[in-house]
Amino acid sequence: MTAWWCEHAWLPDGLAASVRVTADDDGTITSVEPAVAVRPGDEAMPGVVLPGFADAHSHAFHRALRGRTHTGRGSFWTWRRAMYDVAERLDPDSYEALATATYAELALAGVACVGEFHYLHRGPGGRPYDDPNAMAEALRRAARRAGVRITLLDTCYLTGGFGTPLEGPQLRFGDDDAERWASRVGLLRPDDSTRLGAAIHSVRAVPEDQLATVATAYPGAPLHVHLSEQPAENAACLDAYGVTPTRLLHDHGALTHRTTAVHATHLTADDIALLGRARSYACFCPTTERDLADGIGPARSLADAGVLLTLGSDQHAVADLLEEARALEMHERLASGERGRFDPAELVAALTADGHESLGWPEAGRITVGAMADLVAVRLDTVRTAGSDPAQVVLSATAADVDTVVVGGRTVVTRGEHMLGDVGVLLDRAIREVLE
Repeated sequence: MTAWWCEHAWLPDGLAASVRVTADDDGTITSVEPAVAVRPGDEAMPGVVLPGFADAHSHAFHRALRGRTHTGRGSFWTWRRAMYDVAERLDPDSYEALATATYAELALAGVACVGEFHYLHRGPGGRPYDDPNAMAEALRRAARRAGVRITLLDTCYLTGGFGTPLEGPQLRFGDDDAERWASRVGLLRPDDSTRLGAAIHSVRAVPEDQLATVATAYPGAPLHVHLSEQPAENAACLDAYGVTPTRLLHDHGALTHRTTAVHATHLTADDIALLGRARSYACFCPTTERDLADGIGPARSLADAGVLLTLGSDQHAVADLLEEARALEMHERLASGERGRFDPAELVAALTADGHESLGWPEAGRITVGAMADLVAVRLDTVRTAGSDPAQVVLSATAADVDTVVVGGRTVVTRGEHMLGDVGVLLDRAIREVLE
């Protein structure tokens, strides 16, 4: 048994003081005791202890682009060319090294589980590896080394656009058709730190007649999809099929409670209603959406319609899930001219419980008996958080204020240091290996 004493802890019914949390050897919480004194042998956790964070949308290899794409004017589409250049260079070994360092950086920011939207399947020129899931297995190993859980959202990516074949670096993403994609994914197996999900890259990358195959291939698994990130995607979909991307997904059975719509930026009122009726999730990635000039999505309208909101770091322009949570509120303020569009409890839910559920880990994301022992201690005595109301720390803290991270009962980060050592050195080495 392991026990942690928390100065403050975020429990399902709100913030509590002087909380003792115990877990068994399997990393499952066995007791939660508020208003108790610290006992000999307890590990003292400073500040506010939140449940472990869920990064519901990650592209690990995009981390190599941070600080390298800000030259001149451009758009999402010009940025994409730089992304393709990185994708062209990776092999399973370099992918594992980069993903390990990327996931370790996320762990430093409080992430216990990452949803990896994985579409880099083949070798250069589209040649399959001897193990057709070699790149997925590299991600599995990377997450384990970094001390986080992973949901591998294996992504179907068949065309380069509406009626356009894959070409150049995109050939590494393909599976020929949805049936072959499903057969390849069927070779993967979950384990104690890995769960499997499916993904439709976008309606421009999976033709209409293939959508239902992907949507129904793994009916018990999460299904994620990039949705209406760019106005150009909406316009092209209307031209090709006469409906919006959301309506297209709905019409082909790809919009259900297990669906997570990533970005969901440019939606019509009917789109929002469809997502709400399905009780789908929407994953907002605010630091990426502003970095790529995507726009500000209708987060409050989606939540009011019944959509559950989650958060992701996406291209890792910033690795700070607290910033993603805060930006959800701040972007709403910019769009609406009002403050308090989301209260702290809603932001914490998006950051923790709802994110884990969207990734297929419903037993995580809460500090309660029977849940996974994922704990994130955020300091209240730094230059950023000093004087903060503990119940509002999500609106003042950053990743730099994360002191301790426990994932499934195992301490991964201690006093702001990852168990692998200097993560900056790991990142620098991995990125240099890819780019030089």
